[in-house]
Amino acid sequence: GTKKKAACPGLGLFYTVLSAFLFSVASLFLKKIEDVHSVEVSAFRCVFQMAFVLPGLIYYKTGFLGPKGKRIFLFFRGFLGSSAMILLYYAFQVMPLADATVITFSSPVFTSLLAWIFLKEKYSIWDLLFTLFAITGVILIARPPFLFGSKVTGIEGSYTDHLKGTIAAITSTVSAASTFVILRKVGKSVHYFLSIWYYAVIGLIGCVIALFVMNEWRLPYCGRDRVLLILIGILGLGGQIFLTKALQIEKAGPVAIMKTMDVVFAFILQILFLNHLPTWWTVGGALCVVASSSGTAIRKWRQSLKKAKQNEI
Repeated sequence: GTKKKAACPGLGLFYTVLSAFLFSVASLFLKKIEDVHSVEVSAFRCVFQMAFVLPGLIYYKTGFLGPKGKRIFLFFRGFLGSSAMILLYYAFQVMPLADATVITFSSPVFTSLLAWIFLKEKYSIWDLLFTLFAITGVILIARPPFLFGSKVTGIEGSYTDHLKGTIAAITSTVSAASTFVILRKVGKSVHYFLSIWYYAVIGLIGCVIALFVMNEWRLPYCGRDRVLLILIGILGLGGQIFLTKALQIEKAGPVAIMKTMDVVFAFILQILFLNHLPTWWTVGGALCVVASSSGTAIRKWRQSLKKAKQNEI
């Protein structure tokens, strides 16, 4: 018989690092765009995703609505996922790149908390400790005046914008964690392409309505911004594809740990291309958030390995 070709060791982790790099560069380009609202950038991103997913839906014959019993879950997955994207893009525009990235990186901690509330999954004292670490990290980055005084350094623009960006980033993180819980609830009964399709369609509809209400719909004035919009869509889509491929060939635990490269790339790009040195408060907050999310990922990974061994026995 023919020998099965062995998988390349570490390929899944390489895909994770590549995904983190593409997402980080897309965030950098978002900071470079001058006259385009974050909601309009999100609309362009949704158009790119729809163009990519549509051939897949036709090829796999999944339909456009999904199973009847799962449509309500798919709707909320699309609504919460697209809301998380819009809020994240807004946070990137009004606060330092590394600060927004670190806050959104606390998503695994909130996922564990929401899974305990809605899916009745186990929530131990370790999970509570990791949650407190993540909250501490967010506080160090937000630096509210009633704790740190009226003079807050190391931010972009006014503290009001910094606070708005922090609230947007936290809300984005909770929304993203909610989508993970919904996807866990749906399981493998719905094709991955259909999940992205709902995300893109509902996001595009919401963005268009919001842009007309705010009267912010306009094409970029200069060619550079138009090129950056296209690159953001391509890089965001590429990052999502490589992250999906990583999860297909590698366990979720190592992938979640390797995703800490998101934070590393954000710090490097912010220093090199935005000339903005992070403060020690931001570094301390980043360490707290990375420690909590990595601890959560390692613990979930060990639990899955233990369960797999018990099933073998």
